Amino acid sequence: YTILSKVHSDRNVYPSAGVLFVHVLEREYFKGEFPPYPKPGEISNDPITFNTNLMGYPDRPGWLRYIQRTPYSDGVLYGSPTVENVGKPTIIEITAYNRRTFETARHNLIINIMSAEDFPLPYQAEFFIRNMNVEEMLASEVLGDFLGAVKNVWQPERLNAINITSALDRGGRVPLPINDMKEGVYVMVGADVPFSSCLREVENPQNQLRCSQEMEPVITCDKKFRTQFHIDWCKISLVDNTKQVSTFQEVIRGEGILPDGGEYKPPSDTLKSRDYYSDFLITLAVPSAIALVLFLILAYIMCCRREGVEKRNMQTPDIQLVHHSAIQKSTKELRDMSKNREIAWPLSTLPVFHPVTGEVVPPLHADSYDNTSMPLMQTRQ
Repeated sequence: YTILSKVHSDRNVYPSAGVLFVHVLEREYFKGEFPPYPKPGEISNDPITFNTNLMGYPDRPGWLRYIQRTPYSDGVLYGSPTVENVGKPTIIEITAYNRRTFETARHNLIINIMSAEDFPLPYQAEFFIRNMNVEEMLASEVLGDFLGAVKNVWQPERLNAINITSALDRGGRVPLPINDMKEGVYVMVGADVPFSSCLREVENPQNQLRCSQEMEPVITCDKKFRTQFHIDWCKISLVDNTKQVSTFQEVIRGEGILPDGGEYKPPSDTLKSRDYYSDFLITLAVPSAIALVLFLILAYIMCCRREGVEKRNMQTPDIQLVHHSAIQKSTKELRDMSKNREIAWPLSTLPVFHPVTGEVVPPLHADSYDNTSMPLMQTRQ
C-alpha cells in the first residue's frame, strides 16, 4: 500500500501513480557525511535540517510535500504522484545542513513514476483523524494499523492509501500546546467495492442532524477505530467515481473563437489619426454649459426675485407694525437708561493700599465720579 525507502546517494525509487509515496530522510545516515567534533567522552548529536527541491527549481513538485518537526527528528517526503508525471523522471535535490558545524551534504533522489493498471480505484473515502499528526501517520506501522481497521469494516479485495494531508494544509488552526493536542490529518483510501453499510451510516438523516448540532454521530463501527484512532465522522467524505457524470461541454464557436486552421491576424502598424474635437465637446463643453445655465437660474432666483422690506411692510398688518415699533423703542430706552446708572462699587472690589506708594485709598468715590466705565479690578501700573 505504500513505498517506504531510506536515504542513499543518488537513489532511484519507483512509486505508482495514485498510490501514497513516502520517503524518509534519516539523520543517522547524514551524520556520516559530517566529521564529528565532539569533546572527549561526549556523543555527537548535531542538529540537522534538510532542504528539498526539484533540480533546477527552487521548490518541489506540486504533489510532493516535506515535513520535519525539529532538527533532531527525521525528515519525510510524501505525496501522491499524478498520472501526468508517468514516465518522466523527477530528480529531487536533498541538501542536509549541520546546524552546529554549518557544513552541507547533497544527494539526489530520482523518482520514476510508474502507471498502475488498477488505478484509480472507483470508491474513495477520506477520513479525518483528530489525534494524529501527519508525521505520526506516515509511519509504516501506524498507517498499516489504520488500513487494517478500514479493511475490517469495508471488506474490499484491493485497498490502497491514496494520499495523506495535514489539517493545517486544509485551513486548520495550530493546536494549543495543552494536553498534547494534535493538529489532525486527512487520510484518503481507495477500494474496488462499494462502501459498506457502516460507512453509509454517516449519511443517515439522524446523524446529519447531530452533525449540524455539533454532536457526535452514532456509528456502529466506530469501536473498530476508537482504540487507536479518533475519527471525526462528520468530516468523512465518500466519493463514488462510477456515478460521476462527465462535465465536458461542447465548445460553441462564436465571436472571439477562431475556427480550426485559422490564423491570428494582428492589426496594421499604421494607425489612422483621430479627431478628438467631439470628445472634447462631450466631456468638457457640454457639462460646462449645463453648469452655467444652472448658475444663471440660481442667481436669478436669489437676486432678482427678492421681495424687499417695503413689500414685506405693505403685506404686514398695521397693528403688528405698531407693536414691533413699540418694542424696538422700549428696548432702546432701556439700553439708554442702563448706561446712565450710578451704582457704588462694593468695598470688596476696591483696592485698600496703593500698589506703589502704599498710601491708603479712600473706599468711596465722589458722586460725580463716572464708575460705569471703570473695571471691577484696577490694572496695576
